[in-house]
Amino acid sequence: MSGESARPTGGGTGEGPPAGLSPAARELYARVTRGEPTGPGDEPALAELGSWHLVASGPRLPGAPVAHDPVAAVRRRLDEGLRELSARAAGLAALSEVADALAPHFARTAWRSGSGSEFLAEPGRVAARVAEVAAGAETELLTAAPAGTGELGDPWAVRGPGTGAAGRGVAVRALYRDGDREAPATRAHAAALTARGGRVRTLAAPFQGCLVVDRRQAFIPDLVGSSPAYTAWHVADRALVAFIAEGFEDAWRRADVWDGDGGRPNERAGLTRRQREILSDTAAGVDQRITARRLGIGLRTLTKELGVLRARWGVPTLAALAYQWALSAERRPDGGAEEGVPAAERPETT
Repeated sequence: MSGESARPTGGGTGEGPPAGLSPAARELYARVTRGEPTGPGDEPALAELGSWHLVASGPRLPGAPVAHDPVAAVRRRLDEGLRELSARAAGLAALSEVADALAPHFARTAWRSGSGSEFLAEPGRVAARVAEVAAGAETELLTAAPAGTGELGDPWAVRGPGTGAAGRGVAVRALYRDGDREAPATRAHAAALTARGGRVRTLAAPFQGCLVVDRRQAFIPDLVGSSPAYTAWHVADRALVAFIAEGFEDAWRRADVWDGDGGRPNERAGLTRRQREILSDTAAGVDQRITARRLGIGLRTLTKELGVLRARWGVPTLAALAYQWALSAERRPDGGAEEGVPAAERPETT
């Protein structure tokens, strides 16, 4: 027999079910059925027959294999092959599931690898980078802190660098929540910042946290939602930084001036020009859509402003708000006082 004909095609090589039985194995099976002995040269063919369950060693004569029914053996081999194919098919079907599960992680990595922004995943790294960039501010530092915590690792914990920047002539503006007026640490920071020429305001409505340095760099919290607390993005793309700064400016225009005292906004006055316009139209019964169109704002923004104003005077309805506005010392016929300046600081009119 040639070497090719003697090579077994089965035997559990892990390459899948064989296409058929080799000629050497077929010849050996015929010899076994005739009771002829086997020798050392028959071992490969004998192993192939064993993998097909066509022969087995006899319990009394190990050297004399016993032939099995080929129909039953092939049927058993077929069942094994079908089970193997089923398992392979199930494994192939699971490949798409693996890809679907891992794709979001790769996508997030791709987002973070862009030249315009960098994802900072560790609180210590966030705090160090924020402090470094804020300390290097040259002309302007804007910070909006909706959380108001100031804890280590908080991306908006820039009280020290912010006060120092104001001391060396940088224009610093800090925006806090209205509720932070009651926090001693925030009040101390506001007083120290304003004493050095910085400006502080508080806003009762929700706003997005950010830190903008010289309109060239910015920090924003991770908005994806699955990251731990105090993770942040360091943004260097100029267009995106400008967009973030505009969001800060919008919140700043709607906020109340604060110098660190413990007073509430409705105890100090300080309405913005837009708020006075809204109150005047509300008291006059002007349709809100007309007011929004005249002021160049959306109806949703107008509704939020009215909510802030109702909270300011602690009234539940627009009618009650109009009444409070009519009694307010801030109500002037011209409505042209400087935006954001408290009534007590405005010049007297005759």
